[in-house]
Amino acid sequence: MTSNKPVIYLDHAATSWPKPPAVAEAMMEILLHGTANPGRGSHQMAVQSGRVLFGARKRLAKLFRIANPNDISFAANTTAALNLAIKGMLKPGDHVIATAVEHNSIRRPLEYLKASIGIGVTYIEATPEGEVRPEQVEQALTSRTALVAAAHSSNLLGSILPVEEIGSITRKRGIPLLVDAAQSAGVLDIDVEAMGIDLLAFPGHKALLGPQGTGGLYIHPRLDPVPLLHGGTGSQSESAEQPTVRPDRYEAGTPNTPGIAGLAAGVQYVMDQTTAAIHAKETELVSYLMEELASVPGLRLLGPAAGKPRTGIVSLTMAGVEASELSFILDQHYGIAVRSGYHCTPLAHYSAGTAETGAVRASVGYSTTKEDAESFLTAIREIRSHYPMQGQG
Repeated sequence: MTSNKPVIYLDHAATSWPKPPAVAEAMMEILLHGTANPGRGSHQMAVQSGRVLFGARKRLAKLFRIANPNDISFAANTTAALNLAIKGMLKPGDHVIATAVEHNSIRRPLEYLKASIGIGVTYIEATPEGEVRPEQVEQALTSRTALVAAAHSSNLLGSILPVEEIGSITRKRGIPLLVDAAQSAGVLDIDVEAMGIDLLAFPGHKALLGPQGTGGLYIHPRLDPVPLLHGGTGSQSESAEQPTVRPDRYEAGTPNTPGIAGLAAGVQYVMDQTTAAIHAKETELVSYLMEELASVPGLRLLGPAAGKPRTGIVSLTMAGVEASELSFILDQHYGIAVRSGYHCTPLAHYSAGTAETGAVRASVGYSTTKEDAESFLTAIREIRSHYPMQGQG
């Protein structure tokens, strides 16, 4: 690959790139003209920074149909948001239901609490395609179930879980539902009330098109998780206890105001385009990729079959070529950026039968073109021709 060759970026499931120009412009605007501590002063720059944060909350609330923007707390990423939800909600002896397609951002906090305070965890089995049935969740409920946690979409398989149906079950039982929207926020329509979502963890840097270091957690007003961090908030400072008012209760320390300004611009771009249009474009690209890849010998496509709903993820294995090698060749010889390995989701790999091999994941986004997809297909076909399967010469 020559140094001036453009990158074909197919790693949007990790972080979207490039960002809309408005994202960088919003960040630069506040860096140049007023990055003060919001909520920590009454001078004009502090007030303006506070307006930036509240403006971002309002846009996110509109996107996710959240009644009160102050029920959204900003976090550094989805992982931080999930840790707040999980560690803040659970106590010794509680039981949690999760699924076999969860990211380690859910699995590891659960396993930590299992070892440290004795919670019980049940992982609902998924099909090799990453599908989970709502009745499986209902059958796993016990009198001690205090939380149900589910990824909205698998970051390996692209499968879309039936969150609304699961939410209907949990609402009837009064059990909070935590949804990991790492692969769905900005792509799939999310209505927290209609879908029965009590806790929604989302990233700013993926399909919401904001910068890295941004994300957040929606917390239903009837819930009161224990804060993950305690410290300065600029409110109720006379008290030794963490404030009770939201969002301050969950936002100790100086926030990433420039990043959140960029996130607000990204969210606005998504709302202008609409999640329906973005998802339709990604579906068209993924369908094209799957249709063409199906004819490549020795290639196995993971996740739901062609024609079934999925997010913009195409994961695959190639017989005779290790996932890491395939990813390296795509990068070094074709300038195509993909992700290989286990994608921080070993449970999903066990479900798919790829725990021993890992996989290569190509993921499309708002900026992916048909030409990008064709370049990926050409590369895969050429690599296949140079790496014949065992026994074929």
